[in-house]
This record gives sequence, C-alpha cells and structure tokens, in this order.
Amino acid sequence: MNSIEVIRQVAALPGMSTEALKKMWKELNETEPPAFNRTFLVKRLAHRLQELSLGGLQAKSEKRMERMSAEEDGPKIEPKRPQGEKLLPGTRLLREWKGVEHRCTVLDDGFEYQGRKFGSLSAVANHITGTKWNGFVFWGLRRQGEKL
Repeated sequence: MNSIEVIRQVAALPGMSTEALKKMWKELNETEPPAFNRTFLVKRLAHRLQELSLGGLQAKSEKRMERMSAEEDGPKIEPKRPQGEKLLPGTRLLREWKGVEHRCTVLDDGFEYQGRKFGSLSAVANHITGTKWNGFVFWGLRRQGEKL
C-alpha cells in the first residue's frame, strides 16, 4: 500500500460508522475491538494503518520496551516540585469539599491522603473531586491564575 492510499484511508476513518470501524479493527488486528469509544478506534486504526504501511518499531525499541514493562516497580522517578512551592514534611492541609472535611499530610517524597500515597497535591485534589485541579489552588495555597 503506498503512502497516498494510507493517507486516504486515514482521512476516511472519522466518517466511517462504528460498525465499519470495528470490522476494520478485526481485519487489521485479528482481535475483537476494545470496548472504547469511536474516537479511540479512529486514532488507533489510523496508527495501525500507518504502522502496517510504514513499519512498526525497530526490534531494538521493542526489546527495550519489553524489558521496561517487565521491571516490577518500573523506573524510579522523583516527584518534581517547582521552586517556591516547597512544603515542609509533616505539614497537614485541611480542606472542606462538598460538606466533607479532607486532610492531607506532606511527606518527604509526596503526600498522604486517607492512608494512600500520592505524588502531587494535584493528584490528591483530582482523587477527591474527580476533576482536574491545580493542587495548590484546591488546597488554598495559591489563588487560581496567581504566579509564583
């Protein structure tokens, strides 16, 4: 399949019915399509069409990815805190959200909330609210839009 044909096929994906996308998934991947939405199918099918036409990852990259996924804990990544936003370990943060009082403790390497460790205040805020929040704004340490 030449690159022009691949471009045509990729461009046609958004206009296809969900059933046609699922059928194409079965043909290209030889598996049942995942139970995700249309957008997911379109993106992954576009990637698969290009992969089949242009080639996939190099064997060296695939082996490296396999090694990385086989590691139990994965690579150790230290949580990053921007300069000027340092909180002392042991600091307890308190916030009322929808009538419920929430407490979070600052650790040396993250934050503890309800016995669970989080890498950032934003992760704690997202866990509590179910939506994206800037952790420093949620916990009242900074106003929204305020620069450091």
